[in-house]
Amino acid sequence: MMTPTPFDSQSCTSCPRHCQADRTRAAGYCGVGSKPVIAKACVHLWEEPCISGTRGSGTVFFSGCSLRCVFCQNYPISRGGVGWEVEPAQLADVFLELQDKLVHNINLVSPSHQAEAIAEALHLCGGRLKVPVVWNSGGYDATETILALSEQVSVWLPDLKFHDAALSSDLAGAPDYFACAAAAVRTMVQCAGVPIFDEEGLLQKGVMIRHLVLPGHTRDSIRILEWVASEFGSSVLVSLMGQYTPMPDTPGAPARRLMRREYVRVTEALFRLGLEEGYVQELSSAGMERIPEFDGEGVPHCKARVGKRSMAT
Repeated sequence: MMTPTPFDSQSCTSCPRHCQADRTRAAGYCGVGSKPVIAKACVHLWEEPCISGTRGSGTVFFSGCSLRCVFCQNYPISRGGVGWEVEPAQLADVFLELQDKLVHNINLVSPSHQAEAIAEALHLCGGRLKVPVVWNSGGYDATETILALSEQVSVWLPDLKFHDAALSSDLAGAPDYFACAAAAVRTMVQCAGVPIFDEEGLLQKGVMIRHLVLPGHTRDSIRILEWVASEFGSSVLVSLMGQYTPMPDTPGAPARRLMRREYVRVTEALFRLGLEEGYVQELSSAGMERIPEFDGEGVPHCKARVGKRSMAT
């Protein structure tokens, strides 16, 4: 029997949009119905060292998204409709097949809007899934969803993208982003506690907050770091990222890469605030070459490909 959850596919509130769509009949704001849609499931070596380790992270890329980030590097799957629909039981098999490849964890990328199906798939795995589950989200998560998955997810890996409401409205269509993400991160920390590592240095439990520094918006980045330091101190890890890459045909997004002096300014603030537990990405990580090809690798092909769909507004 499934563990009771607050999810309701006929009146969806899985993310802060609370669009209340009947996703058994049509897509919600996220662009996805009630069944999981995935674009790739593979061994991924490009996460932080405590996630990828030496054998890689078993990464599942989910299609659709509840944000509208104009600079999204995964646009084909976040809003372009690329992906394959599977049953929750097939998704459970995907998790277990990745585990068979000796990955360090199961890494759920952009999972927030598909939480109900993910919860069911993890329940179906039961005791067969032995590795930690990583919730790799944009940070725009409903606290009820986090609490519902708190016994199934061990590692929380949220973005904390914006502090300023006008900026998050312009760049992601979410003026309430920081308020929602801040509440979500607090809940994640309450659920997971302080970071716990194994003997190989792999994160087994805890929260790591990612922040991508945007060109021209270093002050917003510093405000985010100040908030993290004030709220959590060393009880979370911070991964500062400089990989912003201008995408073609993205009006409204910063049109250049991050300048070194901008990144140095934010990095200096990170250390001044005592946020030394975590990672600082090299600026050389920016570029199109690290964006994966969403070709259906590792996805059960017993379902037809989901073509470009109209997104709910």
